[in-house]
Amino acid sequence: MKIIKTISELKIALEEIGRDKSIGFVPTMGYLHDGHLSLINEARSQNDFTVVSIFVNPTQFAPGEDLDAYPRDFDRDSRLAAAAGTDLLFFPDPGEIYPAGASTFVEVAGEITKKLCGQSRPTHFKGVTTVVNILFNLIQPNRAYFGQKDAQQVAVIKKMVRDLHLPVQLTVCPIVREADGLAMSSRNVFLTPEERNQALVLSQSLAAAKALHESGVVQVKILKDQIIGQISTMPLAVIDYVDILDFETLADIETITAPALAAAAVRFGSTRLIDNIILQ
Repeated sequence: MKIIKTISELKIALEEIGRDKSIGFVPTMGYLHDGHLSLINEARSQNDFTVVSIFVNPTQFAPGEDLDAYPRDFDRDSRLAAAAGTDLLFFPDPGEIYPAGASTFVEVAGEITKKLCGQSRPTHFKGVTTVVNILFNLIQPNRAYFGQKDAQQVAVIKKMVRDLHLPVQLTVCPIVREADGLAMSSRNVFLTPEERNQALVLSQSLAAAKALHESGVVQVKILKDQIIGQISTMPLAVIDYVDILDFETLADIETITAPALAAAAVRFGSTRLIDNIILQ
């Protein structure tokens, strides 16, 4: 595996691959877990060459969020990425991605970025789409791989790719969970033992809503109330949002007549966790 830190080195390495080889790209913020590794494995299986980026993107963190505290361990990440079969690991400094005086952003407008995580993090997706667009421009992958856990992020990036006619195919991979159901996240490391135990209610409440839907309940309010009620039984849980939206567009719905996304964000102590499930 080749480790590259600068854009000039990246361009040389990509030229050496050759235009006849397909490139699969997995963008990450590091502190890799099995969810990330599943994306790398999928990229390897579908492409000739696999590129992984590790970049904790400062523009998607608002003041007071956990940018400085976000977990970082490059030595560990590089070992995991190499073991997973990564061909090239791009590990740039912020100044490499955002040169001095950089003031250009790519922003997806509309309701899709204002609900769910956009309610409490209004500048978050502007930073996400900007950095993903930069990375797509630099790497020019044939395919890029994202996890379903960040469902709103996936929907926003899909819209950016479609609106800007970007020549990349997006592949969305299933959520990878711990044995007890907790969705894998780099932030799970911050949970105390009791917070982690109570955090299981997040996946459990979503699974219960899915079971209720499969029994014939299609009213969004009933399903949302079930999720909120179950999460609220945990004394350490502070709900950021619970919502059920159209799966493709994230539009508001009152009844489920097409695939829907049930999504929740909950704080346990200082750690904010997100999870979701698809209601068919």
